[in-house]
Amino acid sequence: MRQGVALPLHTLIWVFLTGSLYCQRPSVVNIGAIFTFNSVIGRVAKTAMEAAVSDVNADPRILNGTELRLHMEDANCSVFLGSVEVFQVLDKSIVAIVGPQSSSIAHMISEIANGLQIPLISYAATDPSLSALQFPFFLRTTQSDAYQMAAMADLIDFYGWKEVIAVYVDDDYGRNGVYTLGDELEKKMSRISYKLALPVQFNLSDITELLNKSKVLGPRVYVVHVDPDPRLRIFTVAKQLQMMTSSYVWLATDWLSTTIDSFSPTNRTSLTVLEGVVTLRQHIPQSNRKRAFISRWKKMQKEGLASSELNAYGLYAYDTVWAVSHSIENFINEYRNISFSFIDRLHDMKPSKIELGKLKVFDGGSLLLGKLLKTNMSGLTGQVQFNEDRNLVSGGYDVINIDQMTIRTVGFWTNYSGFSVSPQKTLKGRRSSYSQLDYKLDNVTWPGGNTERPRGWVIADNEKPLRIGVPNRASFVEFVTELNDSHTVQGYCIDVFTEARKLVPYDIPYRFEPFGDGLSNPNYDELVKMVAENVFDAAVGDIAIVKNRTLIVDFSQPYATTGLVIVAPIDNSKSNAWVFLKPFTWEMWCVTAAFFVMIAVVIWTLEHRVNKDFRGPPKRQLVTMFLFSFSTLFKKNQEDTVSPLGRMVMVVWLFLLMVITSSYTANLTSILTVQQLSSPITGIDSLIASNWPIGYQVGSFAYSYLTESLYIPRSRLVQLGSPEEYEKALRQGPYDGGVGAIIDELTYIELFLSRQTDFGIIGQTFTRSGWGFVSTSV
Repeated sequence: MRQGVALPLHTLIWVFLTGSLYCQRPSVVNIGAIFTFNSVIGRVAKTAMEAAVSDVNADPRILNGTELRLHMEDANCSVFLGSVEVFQVLDKSIVAIVGPQSSSIAHMISEIANGLQIPLISYAATDPSLSALQFPFFLRTTQSDAYQMAAMADLIDFYGWKEVIAVYVDDDYGRNGVYTLGDELEKKMSRISYKLALPVQFNLSDITELLNKSKVLGPRVYVVHVDPDPRLRIFTVAKQLQMMTSSYVWLATDWLSTTIDSFSPTNRTSLTVLEGVVTLRQHIPQSNRKRAFISRWKKMQKEGLASSELNAYGLYAYDTVWAVSHSIENFINEYRNISFSFIDRLHDMKPSKIELGKLKVFDGGSLLLGKLLKTNMSGLTGQVQFNEDRNLVSGGYDVINIDQMTIRTVGFWTNYSGFSVSPQKTLKGRRSSYSQLDYKLDNVTWPGGNTERPRGWVIADNEKPLRIGVPNRASFVEFVTELNDSHTVQGYCIDVFTEARKLVPYDIPYRFEPFGDGLSNPNYDELVKMVAENVFDAAVGDIAIVKNRTLIVDFSQPYATTGLVIVAPIDNSKSNAWVFLKPFTWEMWCVTAAFFVMIAVVIWTLEHRVNKDFRGPPKRQLVTMFLFSFSTLFKKNQEDTVSPLGRMVMVVWLFLLMVITSSYTANLTSILTVQQLSSPITGIDSLIASNWPIGYQVGSFAYSYLTESLYIPRSRLVQLGSPEEYEKALRQGPYDGGVGAIIDELTYIELFLSRQTDFGIIGQTFTRSGWGFVSTSV
């Protein structure tokens, strides 16, 4: 009985004490920090976080009555040790973990943070995959590499490079960063051609072997994405291998700017190996608070409290502690107390050297996480806010260039305004109206001291020559064909290609591969299809740019304008010496002559009795009569008409003569200037309606166009393989086994007509196209 009464009483006392403690504001709140102490980022972050904790505890406006304690453990650049050290920190009843700086360690600790519901706030882990829903308790107060790689892709696209080589450390940070860069470059129609992975603990031999292999590759634009390296080993080796010359481009992510910002003024001589390198730096706007902290940092250096120059990650680490402190303040003000619970399954495990049963879940972890996500404060780095991916709302990047041991800022980048020579304000929630044409950067000095943009690639030592297909034509060989099975290709199209290649300032290995047997013209649709299927890398020749072909391959700009035309027999009478008789028929000539005689007789009859000019001997009167009639064609007649009837007849005769001469002049002009048809074909419509056979060139797109677009029955189409067959078919005509007309491209027809005078082009070109060179679609 006594035991039965004592147990409820004990429980009541425990509940009373627990309730009293719950209502009491905690005197101490613990946060942890996991990072590598002896590293470029760690040396700065450690001092910055200690300064931030000191400032928080000295400020009565925050955590009033509660002391903030920071428990730091060294990860020693090891995922394994970092994972072990986190348990040392968790034993201190911490409510949040600041760090780690390593993305690989962050992946491991995030899983632990999820299980214990402790927010993990990193100021340096930039791996984009950490923003996944898999890690709901992970936040970062720095910029994700997803944002940085968008800036890098924009930079590559700004200078027009299409292929790059990525050099990266083969861990989560390196792999995922380069993977994101590849995605961003695809949006710009560019790509990472080669990925050069370095071991996590790489040495000079690893770098030398990797860079030596890359020297035989074509691209010369390198993007380096590794951890901060004070010895700048990659660039040191590159300089030794003669890879810091004017034919190379070296771009680096913000690890490089972090490294050189951490150099002491006496150590700036190492910048000589970075001549011409372009790198990104997280943009932190100037402010009075930032300037004051930089002055304070210099003072701490003199006092021996800071062992490194300040870099961007030191500022982010300082702001991280303040962001956590504000969130804890808001949490305590609302919920008053901090409590932890044991995990039953861990508590029930068998005893072991690792006392997992002591691990406790932070009961208010989700609530504190919510407070953190609502952070909106002004820090050393600017406004500290989180976006929907739990990343810091970014302020963009500085683009810096190392020139003669001087660090020059050549521009700025944001996702909203692109590149500019002055910082742009971040427009949250919407994009500005800037286009790529508005992008601007100051002049950059590239490796080798060159100020002109490097080409960015060379022909690789192991590069295979381009396989260029060329039509092996049997007719119209003036355009392109193989010369007598000698593997020598010649023709007008080859000459155009050769001249165009001379405009390219570098050599391109290639070889022509004839397509076709040379006995008949090849099918050009099949040639284009072979380019699309990568049997050929490109095609050069008299290849028409038509719609169905542009769907599967890319064409160059047209180098010849052409289109389909109709050619048919013509009456070539203008070359006849008696062409002046053609305007009138023989009947018309006879009627006209009869009119002259009749007018001569009528005028003589009316005038010879009253007009002395028409009198005299009979011979004279006869001559006067006919000369009077014919002279009206050329000049004013010498004899005047006297009788009224004679004058009336002359008026009628002159009017009739005017009509006759006008008609003669018009007909003769037409004969001499316009080719006359020998057939009733006047254009494509009349040709279709005629039902006559129509000739076309073997291999030309004309066949598919006539059948699929004009719906001409295939039975009416006759394939012809050479100009000789053209002539024969046109002379035979549609009723003797030939054709009524031929439809072919203007360029072929002009060459054909240059040797023929009995045929001509009917109407106008009824399609518009051109010839171009073919390459595979991107």
